[in-house]
Amino acid sequence: MDLTSPWLPPSEDDSRSPLATPGTRSPMRCVRLLLNCSSAGELLGTVLSEGPAWITGEGCAIYLLDSGGMLRLTASHGLPDWAHERYGTVDPAGELPAAMALRLRRPYLLSPERTSIDYPNRNTGMGTGMVALVTLPMIVDDRPIGVLALALAHRGTVPRRDLDVLETIGEACAHRLSHLLDHVHASTRAPEGVRTHTAAGDPAPLAHPLLSLAVHAAGAGAFERDLVTGETYWDAQAYRVVGLPPPPEGAPGEAPDLSRIVHPEDLPDVQAGLADALAGGGPYRLAYRVLRRGGGAIRIRESGEVMLDVHGRPVRIAGLLVDRDRTGAPEDRPRPEAGPEAPVVGARSALLLALTRTLSRAITVRDVTTAVTDVAGPALGAASLVLDLVDEGRLLPVSHTVYGGPRRTELNRLADLSEGVMQRSLARSTPLFSEPGRRGPGPTGGGGPLTPPAWAVLPLIASGRQVGSCLITFATERVFSRDDRTLYSAFAGVLAQSLERARLYDTHHHRATELQRAMLPRTLPTVPGIAAAARYLPSTEGMQIGGDWYDLIRLADGKVGLVIGDVQGHNAEATAVMGQLRSGLRAYATDGHDPAATLARTSRLLAELDTELFATCLYLTLDPADGTLSAARAGHPAPVRIAGARAVELDLPGGPPLGVDPGAPYPLTTGHLAAGESLLVYTDGLVEDREEDYDESVHRMLGGLELWAGRTGPFDGPAGPELERLADLLTLNVTERRSRPDDVALLLLHRTARSGG
Repeated sequence: MDLTSPWLPPSEDDSRSPLATPGTRSPMRCVRLLLNCSSAGELLGTVLSEGPAWITGEGCAIYLLDSGGMLRLTASHGLPDWAHERYGTVDPAGELPAAMALRLRRPYLLSPERTSIDYPNRNTGMGTGMVALVTLPMIVDDRPIGVLALALAHRGTVPRRDLDVLETIGEACAHRLSHLLDHVHASTRAPEGVRTHTAAGDPAPLAHPLLSLAVHAAGAGAFERDLVTGETYWDAQAYRVVGLPPPPEGAPGEAPDLSRIVHPEDLPDVQAGLADALAGGGPYRLAYRVLRRGGGAIRIRESGEVMLDVHGRPVRIAGLLVDRDRTGAPEDRPRPEAGPEAPVVGARSALLLALTRTLSRAITVRDVTTAVTDVAGPALGAASLVLDLVDEGRLLPVSHTVYGGPRRTELNRLADLSEGVMQRSLARSTPLFSEPGRRGPGPTGGGGPLTPPAWAVLPLIASGRQVGSCLITFATERVFSRDDRTLYSAFAGVLAQSLERARLYDTHHHRATELQRAMLPRTLPTVPGIAAAARYLPSTEGMQIGGDWYDLIRLADGKVGLVIGDVQGHNAEATAVMGQLRSGLRAYATDGHDPAATLARTSRLLAELDTELFATCLYLTLDPADGTLSAARAGHPAPVRIAGARAVELDLPGGPPLGVDPGAPYPLTTGHLAAGESLLVYTDGLVEDREEDYDESVHRMLGGLELWAGRTGPFDGPAGPELERLADLLTLNVTERRSRPDDVALLLLHRTARSGG
């Protein structure tokens, strides 16, 4: 098998491959499970959970060929938003790895350094850099299906046996997807109204790849809704189930507006159930009546699933519609065609309660806007939703939470068009609603041709203060009854309270973060013979602050002191203790104490403070002239020396964390840092991952550093820019994780002086 690619030559030596099969994992078990999966997402999840442990799970994806011949991202894990936007569609004629694998019909591999050079993240200026990527063509009986892309933990070469395992997994995925697609094509034919859209948006006579996840029951209508783009598809049987004629052949099967077909008494119940499903994700079931054109009603059961992305946001709904009268389900008893007002009022209360529960879980303003976009909008049947906040007397749009593309463009357009009417509603403190057939002042400011068919503008007022304004638009005309207006007004009150609480939290968090950053060095001092770079990232959980710190100290004897520390906890107390420790340690160091004595004194200082917190710390000194190192460690990760193309942890005996045992001594270790060598000191948040063993994470970081050092080579010019790029690279790997439970600090130092070295 020819594996020509921008990859190091394959080797039978697998000593550098972290092959691990914990528990019951094995390639054969993985293949057996793959052959029983029912969707692309389940296939990818099975590969990650049951495949070899050296498939990392960050940056993995499945692409399927659509009717237009394009590779479309169908399932993914660990891909950041910018990758979804940039690589959501891949041209098979292009040079991206997925295209190359499909065109060459063999695995296409990229080493970690090539992912950084060839496919950078221009949003941050760097690529992933420490992720190896393999793209596997999925071909069955000479028919291309798509591509499986997997991120690997390999530090260097990929052993032949690992390549064989990857190819076997790719072939199993290909055969299972081929079977699923063949089953769909046999049960949903082009004349039945199912269509997909090419890159240009034109309908094409093949089953929609996302809709194929839902079509598996005879006699039931299938539907699928993309919550990111807003596109919704129904097959022909779904139209028949609700008593509507299917769309003409060749026309897209867009879903009808629920407010037009669902019985008015049942609509609030449907919206409430949908809101709960969107908030939690997973399977759901709804029962409601659909109005017949000639009178009467049809009883419908809707069974579906809300699919979440890796961030927990709902991105897709797929499911089935069943005529309950035909199935004769005994548990479904007909409801009266008309009834008292009380059930409707109760249903609207249930909808408001569901929306309130969702908003109550939102902490930040971004969380609120996400909840409104992901849950409230779809539950209310909105086509678009624009949220503006009052800032210094002006209405400013909140950043839209959709990924991008046409829907974001539409929201930006609506935000511009609706500015006048949103200000008017807020000034009058009164909701504004459109009326059918009447073209009054709408989101265009004048009722022009761009006015949405129906809309509501809600002033957001909390505790007598103007918080913002919310525009909700609908795809078809509708009449807002008195109860509807009451519901939307109540929703506006709940939304305003949530935004006010979130803005207060954001303000407090901003102040705490600014306090923490004020305790860190604004700039690193300039030291002859030394280049340095530092980074700090707060936690993404809790108060999103912590006790990590770093420092670079110029000492009186011409040496430089390097400090990195981590106070237990992620709150304001940890930040305050961090500031006290930093000041105390700096004072002891500048008094001339060696690293061991400095840590001993700092430990006693922490023990004397009125706190139960402890801290880990590393302090070392370096003489730039001759490279002499002196270091001591208090329960902290060991520093890493980068020399040539090697990255190794220094053998540095240590003592207990600061404050645990005030009388404990700290061993002093001496060493040497040659000219052209670098040191990395860091806190454990840089490598710690809940889904991976800590030692494996450190091992992967060392491998990435070696690849970086091998690619960069000796510094011919100033070392500062290269260290800054390496710092960006290390922190980028952290920012692309799903969450960051701990804050991160790192300090890089490079010795450039050669005298005596």
